[in-house]
Amino acid sequence: MQYRINLYFCILVMSRILAIDYGKKRTGVAVTDVLQIIANGLATVPTHELLDFILRYVEKEPVERILVGHPKQMNNEESENMRRIVPFVNQLKKKLPHIPIEFVDERFTSVLAHRAMLDGGLKKKDRQNKALVDEISATIILQSYLESRSILNK
Repeated sequence: MQYRINLYFCILVMSRILAIDYGKKRTGVAVTDVLQIIANGLATVPTHELLDFILRYVEKEPVERILVGHPKQMNNEESENMRRIVPFVNQLKKKLPHIPIEFVDERFTSVLAHRAMLDGGLKKKDRQNKALVDEISATIILQSYLESRSILNK
Protein backbone atom coordinates (compact mmCIF):
# COMPACT_ATOMS: atom_id res chain seq x y z
CA MET A 1 0.00 0.00 0.00
CA GLN A 2 2.82 2.43 0.81
CA TYR A 3 4.23 1.91 -2.68
CA ARG A 4 0.99 2.95 -4.33
CA ILE A 5 0.76 6.15 -2.31
CA ASN A 6 4.31 7.13 -3.21
CA LEU A 7 3.74 6.35 -6.89
CA TYR A 8 0.58 8.46 -6.87
CA PHE A 9 2.46 11.34 -5.20
CA CYS A 10 5.20 11.16 -7.85
CA ILE A 11 2.65 11.33 -10.64
CA LEU A 12 1.09 14.45 -9.11
CA VAL A 13 4.42 16.22 -8.75
CA MET A 14 5.73 15.36 -12.21
CA SER A 15 4.99 18.65 -13.90
CA ARG A 16 7.09 21.67 -14.69
CA ILE A 17 7.08 25.31 -13.71
CA LEU A 18 7.70 27.77 -16.52
CA ALA A 19 9.20 31.23 -15.98
CA ILE A 20 9.13 34.21 -18.32
CA ASP A 21 11.37 37.27 -18.43
CA TYR A 22 9.15 39.36 -20.70
CA GLY A 23 10.83 41.93 -22.91
CA LYS A 24 9.73 44.35 -25.59
CA LYS A 25 11.60 42.49 -28.36
CA ARG A 26 12.76 39.20 -26.83
CA THR A 27 11.57 37.09 -23.95
CA GLY A 28 13.64 34.66 -21.95
CA VAL A 29 11.97 31.41 -20.93
CA ALA A 30 13.12 28.95 -18.28
CA VAL A 31 11.64 25.72 -16.99
CA THR A 32 12.11 23.29 -14.13
CA ASP A 33 12.70 19.59 -14.41
CA VAL A 34 9.57 17.50 -13.76
CA LEU A 35 10.47 17.14 -10.07
CA GLN A 36 10.71 20.95 -9.79
CA ILE A 37 14.21 20.88 -8.34
CA ILE A 38 16.37 22.56 -10.98
CA ALA A 39 15.75 25.65 -13.09
CA ASN A 40 17.11 25.55 -16.64
CA GLY A 41 17.06 28.05 -19.45
CA LEU A 42 14.72 26.88 -22.20
CA ALA A 43 14.87 29.51 -24.94
CA THR A 44 14.81 33.14 -25.91
CA VAL A 45 11.78 33.82 -28.07
CA PRO A 46 10.81 36.87 -30.12
CA THR A 47 8.10 38.41 -27.95
CA HIS A 48 5.55 38.50 -30.76
CA GLU A 49 5.88 34.67 -30.97
CA LEU A 50 5.77 34.04 -27.22
CA LEU A 51 2.11 33.07 -26.81
CA ASP A 52 2.32 30.47 -29.57
CA PHE A 53 5.62 29.16 -28.16
CA ILE A 54 4.10 28.65 -24.71
CA LEU A 55 0.93 27.04 -26.08
CA ARG A 56 3.03 24.57 -28.10
CA TYR A 57 5.22 23.83 -25.08
CA VAL A 58 2.23 23.20 -22.79
CA GLU A 59 0.81 20.75 -25.36
CA LYS A 60 4.01 18.68 -25.12
CA GLU A 61 4.91 19.05 -21.44
CA PRO A 62 2.82 19.16 -18.25
CA VAL A 63 3.11 22.63 -16.71
CA GLU A 64 1.85 23.24 -13.18
CA ARG A 65 2.21 27.02 -13.14
CA ILE A 66 3.69 29.91 -15.06
CA LEU A 67 5.77 32.63 -13.45
CA VAL A 68 6.10 36.04 -15.04
CA GLY A 69 8.81 38.47 -14.04
CA HIS A 70 7.30 41.52 -12.36
CA PRO A 71 9.40 44.52 -13.33
CA LYS A 72 9.68 46.97 -10.46
CA GLN A 73 11.79 50.04 -9.99
CA MET A 74 13.94 50.64 -6.92
CA ASN A 75 11.11 52.65 -5.32
CA ASN A 76 8.87 49.56 -5.66
CA GLU A 77 6.76 51.11 -8.44
CA GLU A 78 6.09 49.07 -11.55
CA SER A 79 8.25 49.79 -14.57
CA GLU A 80 6.79 50.85 -17.92
CA ASN A 81 7.13 47.28 -19.26
CA MET A 82 4.14 46.26 -17.12
CA ARG A 83 1.84 47.92 -19.67
CA ARG A 84 3.00 45.28 -22.15
CA ILE A 85 3.03 42.39 -19.70
CA VAL A 86 -0.52 42.75 -18.38
CA PRO A 87 -2.24 42.28 -21.78
CA PHE A 88 0.01 39.30 -22.50
CA VAL A 89 -0.82 37.70 -19.13
CA ASN A 90 -4.53 38.29 -19.75
CA GLN A 91 -4.24 36.50 -23.12
CA LEU A 92 -2.35 33.66 -21.48
CA LYS A 93 -5.02 33.29 -18.77
CA LYS A 94 -7.73 33.05 -21.43
CA LYS A 95 -5.83 30.41 -23.42
CA LEU A 96 -4.67 28.41 -20.37
CA PRO A 97 -7.30 28.94 -17.66
CA HIS A 98 -6.27 25.72 -15.86
CA ILE A 99 -2.69 26.90 -15.23
CA PRO A 100 -2.08 29.43 -12.43
CA ILE A 101 0.01 32.45 -13.41
CA GLU A 102 2.01 34.34 -10.79
CA PHE A 103 4.13 37.46 -10.86
CA VAL A 104 7.62 37.23 -9.36
CA ASP A 105 9.81 40.24 -8.55
CA GLU A 106 12.49 40.44 -11.20
CA ARG A 107 14.60 43.30 -9.88
CA PHE A 108 18.33 42.75 -10.36
CA THR A 109 17.89 39.66 -12.57
CA SER A 110 19.75 41.27 -15.48
CA VAL A 111 22.60 42.28 -13.17
CA LEU A 112 22.69 38.77 -11.70
CA ALA A 113 22.60 37.28 -15.20
CA HIS A 114 25.62 39.33 -16.25
CA ARG A 115 27.44 38.33 -13.06
CA ALA A 116 26.65 34.65 -13.68
CA MET A 117 28.01 34.95 -17.21
CA LEU A 118 31.16 36.63 -15.93
CA ASP A 119 31.61 34.07 -13.15
CA GLY A 120 31.02 31.31 -15.69
CA GLY A 121 33.97 32.54 -17.73
CA LEU A 122 32.04 33.57 -20.82
CA LYS A 123 33.93 35.72 -23.29
CA LYS A 124 32.99 39.37 -23.67
CA LYS A 125 31.25 38.72 -27.01
CA ASP A 126 29.08 36.01 -25.43
CA ARG A 127 28.26 38.27 -22.46
CA GLN A 128 26.93 40.87 -24.90
CA ASN A 129 24.42 38.37 -26.28
CA LYS A 130 21.14 39.91 -25.08
CA ALA A 131 19.18 36.76 -25.89
CA LEU A 132 21.39 34.77 -23.53
CA VAL A 133 20.97 37.43 -20.83
CA ASP A 134 17.17 37.15 -21.18
CA GLU A 135 17.24 33.36 -20.87
CA ILE A 136 19.53 33.50 -17.84
CA SER A 137 17.30 36.17 -16.28
CA ALA A 138 14.28 33.87 -16.67
CA THR A 139 16.30 31.09 -15.05
CA ILE A 140 17.16 33.37 -12.11
CA ILE A 141 13.48 34.32 -11.69
CA LEU A 142 12.58 30.63 -11.60
CA GLN A 143 15.43 29.65 -9.28
CA SER A 144 14.55 32.43 -6.82
CA TYR A 145 10.94 31.21 -6.81
CA LEU A 146 12.05 27.64 -6.12
CA GLU A 147 14.33 28.78 -3.31
CA SER A 148 11.66 30.96 -1.69
CA ARG A 149 9.17 28.09 -1.90
CA SER A 150 11.59 25.70 -0.22
CA ILE A 151 12.26 28.23 2.57
CA LEU A 152 8.52 28.64 3.18
CA ASN A 153 8.05 24.86 3.35
CA LYS A 154 10.66 24.41 6.07
